[in-house]
Amino acid sequence: MIQIIENIGQKDCLIYTDELPQVLLIQPLGKHESEHFEEELAFIQKMTEIPFAMCAFIIDDWETELTPWYEPMISRRKDVTPQGNETLLFLTDVLLPLLNQRFGNLPVILGGYSLAGLFSLWAGYERNSFDAVAGVSPSVWITNWKDYMLSHPIQAKLVYLSLGDREELSRNQKFAQVGEIIRLEHKQLSSQLDSEQCILEWNPGNHFMDNEQRTARGFAWCMERISKNGR
Repeated sequence: MIQIIENIGQKDCLIYTDELPQVLLIQPLGKHESEHFEEELAFIQKMTEIPFAMCAFIIDDWETELTPWYEPMISRRKDVTPQGNETLLFLTDVLLPLLNQRFGNLPVILGGYSLAGLFSLWAGYERNSFDAVAGVSPSVWITNWKDYMLSHPIQAKLVYLSLGDREELSRNQKFAQVGEIIRLEHKQLSSQLDSEQCILEWNPGNHFMDNEQRTARGFAWCMERISKNGR
């Protein structure tokens, strides 16, 4: 694979590509995760033989850049202004057009872990720019998410959800809602999409285990479904 590091729209991006990619993967990636990114790529290659291009754009301020609205459990700073909308505009109006020029009009999968997983799901409700979204251990416990997802139809064609089987056992009552909400979201999405177009997978362990492998599994599931069913 070829690695390119570029600054696009004032965001650092890691770009990997196979020789003839058939699908484009996009991931918001925290600086703390970037050192493990090649591990995730290796897991994807083990899980699927489909050639792909992938762009991870680096998130400098995770508290603001990935939040669609203010959540005090994410940031205690009351002066924080959520910038999820700005990040989504960067993604759809700046990054995607440039990647389409480079790689062609490929099916697009947006995915991420934790708050990036929530952002990916939210983007799939807000825009029709993504063929598939992967919310891996997404922060669906945030205030008002349940009302939001119940009142907004998903625009992505495929949705992958996953959670660690110990995440809902958190002592924090807010975090512990994650299991109930993700089951409800899976049920809601399954009523909107074909049963094969949405899945909820459970992983052993808590929120902080096997992040790269879990995220790779989400991308690989979406890739295989797109390859099987077409765009």
